[in-house]
Amino acid sequence: MAKRRASGEGSIRKRSDGRWEGRYVAGHDASGKTIRKNVLGKTQAEARAKLKLAIEEAEMLDVARAGEYTVEKWVKTWYDLYSKPNIREKTQKYYETFINRHIIPMLGDIKLGKLTGRDIQKMYNEVREHGRIRVSQKESNPGMSAAYVRGLHMLLHNCLNRAVKERLILRNPTEDCIVPKVEKTEMKILKPEDIGTYLKEAERRGVLAIFYLELCTGLRKGELTALLWEDVDVETKTISVSKQAVGVKGGGVKITRPKTETSIRKIAIPQQVVDLLVAEHEKHPDSPYLFTSPVTGKMYHPDSIVNMHKRILESTGLEHIRLHDLRHTFATLALQNGVDIKTVSGMLGHYDAGFTLRTYTHATDRMQEQAAATMGELISQSM
Repeated sequence: MAKRRASGEGSIRKRSDGRWEGRYVAGHDASGKTIRKNVLGKTQAEARAKLKLAIEEAEMLDVARAGEYTVEKWVKTWYDLYSKPNIREKTQKYYETFINRHIIPMLGDIKLGKLTGRDIQKMYNEVREHGRIRVSQKESNPGMSAAYVRGLHMLLHNCLNRAVKERLILRNPTEDCIVPKVEKTEMKILKPEDIGTYLKEAERRGVLAIFYLELCTGLRKGELTALLWEDVDVETKTISVSKQAVGVKGGGVKITRPKTETSIRKIAIPQQVVDLLVAEHEKHPDSPYLFTSPVTGKMYHPDSIVNMHKRILESTGLEHIRLHDLRHTFATLALQNGVDIKTVSGMLGHYDAGFTLRTYTHATDRMQEQAAATMGELISQSM
C-alpha cells in the first residue's frame, strides 16, 4: 500500500496484520547514519497521533546519545563529571555508597530512557525494608532509615535532572516516586542545670577551654579542632572560622574549607572564654594550634573531641548526648534568653535564618509563650 504522509512529517502505512504503522527519522548517530523508528496503532488516527508525539519527543531528545546509556553508565558519568568535583569528601563517601550498593545493583542494567518511576520506587522500598549491609545489624534492624532513603532519592533526582538537561531523557522519573517522611525526633541538649557539672569534669581533665568555647559558640567539631591561635583576636574578643578538620582513612586529618560559604565567619566570644584561650595558649606557646593534643603535639583529631565528650558524660553520670548536641545547646539557650534568630544563625554559620528558625522550633515556641504572657500582663494592666 502506498505511504501516506501525516501532517507532512514521517509516513503512515497499513501493515499486513491490519495495524497501522508510523515511521519517522529520530536523528543520526555519531557516524551520521540515520536512526529510524516506528510506532503502531490499531487505527490510522491512533498511529497518526502516536507518530506526531514521537516526532515531537525525538526533536526534544539527543537520540544518538540517549541510546548509549544504561543507568549504571549514566550515574557513573554524572558522578565523576558533575558531582564529585563539587562535594566534600564526606559527602562523596555517602554518594559512592548509594551508587555502588543500591543504584547499580538494582537499576544499573536498565536503559536510561526506559527507567520508570516504578523501577525507582521498588528500589526505595527495598532499601527501606531490607537495605542494611552490615551483618551485625541486619537481623535486628534490616531496613535503612527514612532519612537514608531521602538521601538516595536526592542523589538520583539530581543525577536524572542532569540527564533531562542534556536531552537524554524527556522527564525525571523520580518525580513519580513517593519518598518516606522523616520522623522528627526530639532534640537533645545539655540541660542548663547540668552545665556546671559537665564543665567541672572538663576542667578536671584539663580540657575546659575546648568545651567552654563550644558551649559559647556552637562550633562544629571540625571547626573547633582546626582553630589556630592566630584565629583568636584578644582585643576584639572574636574568633575567625575559616576552615575545618576532616578525618581521613588511616586515622589522619585533612584541613578543608568549612561546610558552606556562610560557615566562614567571625564570632564574638565572652571575656571568660578569652581568658581561658590565653591560658590554653600559654601551655604550648610554640604551637600554632589553639588546642594541642598531648599525644601528638598537633591538633586534635575531631573524633578525639567526641571521645573526650563521651568520657565526661560517663564520669559524671549525665544523660548521653552527642557532641553535636552541644551546638544545639548553645543555639537553644541563646534563643531562649533573648538573642535574636539572625544573630544565632550567623554564629552557627547557617545559610539563612529561616533554616535556623525551622531547626529550633522548640526554642521559639517557648519564646512565643513568654511573649504571650508578657503581652497578656501588659494589656491587663491597662484595663
